[in-house]
Amino acid sequence: MQRIRLRYTKRGRLRFTSHRDFQRAFERALRRSEVPMAYSAGFTPHPKVSYANAAPTGTGSEAEFLEIALTETRDPAVLRELLDGSMPDGLDIVDAVEARTSGLADRLTASVWEMRLDGVAVEDARKAVETFLAADAVEVRRRAKNGMRSFDARAAVIDLEACDPQPDRSRDTPCAILRLVVRHETPAVRPDDVLSGLRAVADLAPPVPAAVTRLAQGLFDEESGTVTDPLAPDREAAPAVPFPADRAAVATAPDGAGSA
Repeated sequence: MQRIRLRYTKRGRLRFTSHRDFQRAFERALRRSEVPMAYSAGFTPHPKVSYANAAPTGTGSEAEFLEIALTETRDPAVLRELLDGSMPDGLDIVDAVEARTSGLADRLTASVWEMRLDGVAVEDARKAVETFLAADAVEVRRRAKNGMRSFDARAAVIDLEACDPQPDRSRDTPCAILRLVVRHETPAVRPDDVLSGLRAVADLAPPVPAAVTRLAQGLFDEESGTVTDPLAPDREAAPAVPFPADRAAVATAPDGAGSA
């Protein structure tokens, strides 16, 4: 059985698709592309697809991951193209590697998020961020399955900064960009929890809902302060491409060998 790991995106209006909506679209793409999927046993067999830490509905993402199991070997690059061509625009399959290591989910320990706050001045956002980061704890409340739950939104935040918008963006309306790096803990701290925390400690309340996008997720490297690519270990574990025998003979032949 071959296992393939894929990275996919949720862009534009497709960020409003639920995780179940994506599952249905992806399973249709598997059938259209005639992927030789492995299936579970039992009365209702289903394709062996493992989804890892999906982004909340309503947020965009450049870094969602899943793993599929195949009954026949396929080239990951070719498979990616076939699946991407069968997915709706905005749900794009952008990377594929053969799984050569274990524990993909264990490597998804942090995320980088971008939050666009239309109607918020950058200086106001920076002051709110400073207040948030200076706090020992920031308690927020969120509705869970068992009712309202209180938890600390500050502890999981590794970094938070306010940035200017893109240079080509109109300056007529104020806009601040927040860049957030957060650890995946229990309970999970989401971007909207951080926004609730900014409102609680600094009264920062955007006039319109924030546009939120996950830019990356993976292991957080303490030394470099970056979130690393979780598929990199699989690429590094791939066997080296063998050097063709005929080319090797030419490369090692002494000067003048083979000449008349």
